[in-house]
Amino acid sequence: MNSAEAQLRIQQLTNELRNHNYRYYVLSEPSISDFEFDQLLKELEHLEQQFPELASPESPTQKVGGTVIDGFQTIKHRRPMLSLGNTYNESELRDFDERTRKSTGLEQIEYVCELKIDGLAISVFYENGQLVQAVTRGDGIQGDVVTENVKTIRNLPKIIRGNFPQSFEIRGEIFMHRKGFERLNQIRLEAGETPYANPRNVASGSLKIKDSAEVAKRPLDIFLYQLYEDENRYNTYRDWENSR
Repeated sequence: MNSAEAQLRIQQLTNELRNHNYRYYVLSEPSISDFEFDQLLKELEHLEQQFPELASPESPTQKVGGTVIDGFQTIKHRRPMLSLGNTYNESELRDFDERTRKSTGLEQIEYVCELKIDGLAISVFYENGQLVQAVTRGDGIQGDVVTENVKTIRNLPKIIRGNFPQSFEIRGEIFMHRKGFERLNQIRLEAGETPYANPRNVASGSLKIKDSAEVAKRPLDIFLYQLYEDENRYNTYRDWENSR
């Protein structure tokens, strides 16, 4: 493939991926599978590596994929909210392991595997034990303030007590359990409405509703896993406690 052909294909892939990102993150109506999307993204990454002079700072390979929703206040994240990497073969896992060993200087690396919760990334801020702000990932650099909607999630504490940092940010995933999703769809069917396609889309779409009373009717859940205090990051509360 010559440079002209590569430029044409890069533009085609860029347009296609941007369209899929819009459908996934904004409309919550994906038209292809995650696997198919990742294959297109990998093809673009490969071409940009072969022809670095054709790579753009605005390429889908350089951005998380979300966008800012009209109608909500938009703010810049204190630190970027990045997406998870992924792989579908053993060789890429081995490459990751090799890079990890080189970057850490360690010979023995212990990995922890856990299931991924497929929902909507969220950043929640507490001041003096009180929930004061919740922000979506957006495009990774800035996101939407959806505090009132997030406050409707029942298992998310609005006020915390105990030994916690005075001011901190904690990130996680908003999602919907399958049983709650099935109950919600049953209600829609009984009302003669079209059932939702999948729990992830419902969770994502719920945060875009401007009426928090309507959001409260959705059986949303949240899993928080990454704690920040100033410039320090802790993967668990115990990590923070041990650092004191």
